[in-house]
Amino acid sequence: MTTHYDPAVHTPAEDDGGPPPEAPAPPGHHRPRRSRFGRLWRGRPEDPRWVRPAFLALLTATAVLYLYNLDASGWANSFYSAAVQAGSQSWKAFFFGSLDAGNAITVDKPPAALWPMALAVRIFGLSSWSILVPEVLMGVGTVAVVYAAVRRRFSPAAGLIAGAVLALTPVAALMFRFNNPDALLALLMSVACYLVVRALEDGRTKWLVWAGVAIGFAFLAKTLQAFLILPALALVYGVCAPVRLRKRLGQLALATAAIVVSGGWWVAVVELWPASSRPYVGGSQNNSFLELTFGYNGLGRLNGEETGSVGGGGGPGGGGGGQWGETGWDRMFNSEIGGQISWLLPAALILLVAGLLATRRAARTDAVRASFLVWGGSLLMTAAVFSYMAGIFHQYYTVALAPYLAAVVGMGAATLWERRERIWASLALAAAVTASAAWGYVLLDRTPDYLPWLRMPVLVGGLVAALGLVFAGRLGRRTALAAAGLGLVASLAAPTAYTLSTLREGHSGSIVTAGPSGASMRGGGPGGGGFPGGGNAPGQGQGQGGPGAGGFPGGGTAPGTGGNNQNGQMPNGQMPNGQAPNGQMPNGRSNQNGPTGEGGRTGGAGGGGMGGLLNGAEVGSEAKKLLEADADSYTWVAAAIGSQNAASYQLGTGEPVMAIGGFNGTDPSPTLAQFKKYVADGRIHYFIAGGGMGGGMGGDSGAASQITSWVEATFKEVTVGSATFYDLTSPTD
Repeated sequence: MTTHYDPAVHTPAEDDGGPPPEAPAPPGHHRPRRSRFGRLWRGRPEDPRWVRPAFLALLTATAVLYLYNLDASGWANSFYSAAVQAGSQSWKAFFFGSLDAGNAITVDKPPAALWPMALAVRIFGLSSWSILVPEVLMGVGTVAVVYAAVRRRFSPAAGLIAGAVLALTPVAALMFRFNNPDALLALLMSVACYLVVRALEDGRTKWLVWAGVAIGFAFLAKTLQAFLILPALALVYGVCAPVRLRKRLGQLALATAAIVVSGGWWVAVVELWPASSRPYVGGSQNNSFLELTFGYNGLGRLNGEETGSVGGGGGPGGGGGGQWGETGWDRMFNSEIGGQISWLLPAALILLVAGLLATRRAARTDAVRASFLVWGGSLLMTAAVFSYMAGIFHQYYTVALAPYLAAVVGMGAATLWERRERIWASLALAAAVTASAAWGYVLLDRTPDYLPWLRMPVLVGGLVAALGLVFAGRLGRRTALAAAGLGLVASLAAPTAYTLSTLREGHSGSIVTAGPSGASMRGGGPGGGGFPGGGNAPGQGQGQGGPGAGGFPGGGTAPGTGGNNQNGQMPNGQMPNGQAPNGQMPNGRSNQNGPTGEGGRTGGAGGGGMGGLLNGAEVGSEAKKLLEADADSYTWVAAAIGSQNAASYQLGTGEPVMAIGGFNGTDPSPTLAQFKKYVADGRIHYFIAGGGMGGGMGGDSGAASQITSWVEATFKEVTVGSATFYDLTSPTD
C-alpha cells in the first residue's frame, strides 16, 4: 500500500526529520517549474494559497506602519545621528564610530549599528529619513526572521501570529523607528536563534557557526548584551542536538571561535591601533575598548558600579530601589516597564510551560521541544538579567525581549490549538487568553485618561473567548475558530493601541518610551525626556513616578522645584561646569526638532545640565551663522561639554564639533594640556558654554571643569541670542 503526504492532516510538529517533503508527482508527470516571482508569491508547494500572500501582507503592513510619521522624530537620538553624519564624511570616523569627523572621541558603543545608517546617508544625503529608514528595514527583517523560525516547525498561522505580536509590541514600534543600537541587536539575536533552531534539526555544523557569526556582530552593536542568551543556546544545543556528544562539543567550540572572530576583529584593531592616531574610546576612563566593554557597558550595568556614569541603580536582590528604578522579579511588569513589553508576557509564560508539557515525552532530539527551549530560554534569561541589573537601565532595552516573546506566543498557540481536544490543552489556551485580557485591562487602567472605553471590551472579549476555548475541542470548527479569533483580537487590542499612539508621536533624546503620555512613569511620555529614577524632568514639578520618582538620579525633584534638593544645586552639592544658562536647568522635554535642529526644545541654546546630557541644545540660526563662518579653516568649529550638546551643533551646522568628556562629560578626554595644544595649533574656533555633567557628578574626571575654567579666564565671550560662546582665537589680553 502506497501512502501519500496529505498537508491537511500532517504537521511539522509530528515529524522530527525536518519540514514535510513535497508530495511526489504521478508517474510520467513533471511538475511545472515556477518563475522566481511565482515562487516568491506562491511559497511552498504544499502550503495553502493564502499563506505566502498573508506573509507578504504582514511585512508590507509592518513597513507601512513603521514608516508612518517617521520624520516626526527629527534626528531621534542626536548622539548617534551626529556619529552617522561623521561616518558619512570620514571613513576613519565610520570605522571607529567617532562622534565627529575630526575623530576626537567615539560613541560609547561599538560602531556596527551606525554603519547601515552612515552608508544610507552617504548615498541619499543627511536627513531624518536616511537615518531612520534602515532601522525600519531592520524591524521588517526581524518580523520576517521570527515568522520563518516559527513557520519551520509549526503552522503558517503560528508564524503569522508571532510576526504580528512582534510588530504590534509598543517598544518594538518605538525602537525600530529609532537610531539606537537596539534595532540591529534585536535583528541579529533573532537570526542567531533561527540558525540554532536550524542546527538542532539536522545537526549540521554550518548553522551553528553562522549563529556564532550573528552573535559576534551583535556584540559589535551593543557589546555584552549580545551574550545574554548564550548560556541558553549552548545548553539546548549541547543536550538536544541530533549528533553524538563529542561532535556537539566540537561544534560548540567552533561556534565560540566564530563569535570571537566575528566580534573580536574590530576590537583587536582598536586595541592595537596607536592611541595617538585614533579617536578616544568614549565611555572609558583609560582610552580602552576592553575597559568600556567589561566596565561601563559590562559588569557595571549589573552591579551599578559604573565609573563615569551619572549614577547606578538598586542593589542586588528583589525590591532594590535605585536611580534606575526598582529591581526584582516583577520589574518587567511595573509602572515603568509594563506598558513597553509585558502585554503578552503572562500569556507567553503560560504557553511556554504548556508547550514543554506537550512535548515532555518526545525524544531528546525533538525539534519542536528544542524550539521552545531556544526561544523560551532566551526570553527567560534576558528577562532575568533585566529584572535584577542594578546599573543603567532604560525602558527601551526591553525591545530585546520582543522577538523571543512573539515566537513563544506563536509556537505555544499553535501547539495547544492542535491539541485542543485534550482538556488540559484547551484550559491552557483559555488561561493564556484570560491572562492577556486581564493584564491588558490592568495596564490600560494605569493610564485612565487614555482610551477609557477600551478597557472593558478587552477584558470582556478575552473572557468570552476564553470560555469558548475551554470547549474548543467539542465545538464545531467554525465556532472554535471564532473563539480563537476573538481571543487573538482581545489579546492584541491593547498593545496595538499603545503601538498606534507610539507611531503618532515623534521621539528624540537619550531616554524614549513607547505609548501615550504617562504610560511609563519614568520615561516622561512620548518622546522620552525622562530622567533616571523616575518622575518629570527638571522644571516640571514633583515627579509622578513610582519607586525612585524624581527629576534626578536617586529620586527627588530638580533644583528649585520643591521637594527634595531644594537648595538649587545638583546632587553632591555641585552644578555642572558652574552655573547653567540663566541659572536654570532645561525642562527635559523631548526634542521634537526637525532636521534643521531648531525649534521645539526649551532650555536655551546652551543645553546644559541633565537636559544637555539627555537632549542636547537648541541651535538658532544666528549661532549656526557664527559657527559656519570660516569653518574650513578649523578641524572643529567648536568644542562643547557633553556629546549631546556637541551633537546638536554639529547636526545644525554640518561641521565637526568636539565633545569634551564624551556623553556624560566625565571622560578624561581631552585633558587640559591636550585642549590647550589644539587651541594653540588653531584647530578649534569656539568653545560653547554650558552642557553636560562636567566633573561634578558621576565620575572622577575634572577635565571638563578645568577646560571650562581656563577658557572662561582666557578668551573673549561672545553672546549670540541666548547662547554663550568663547572665541578661542581671541584672548582677553
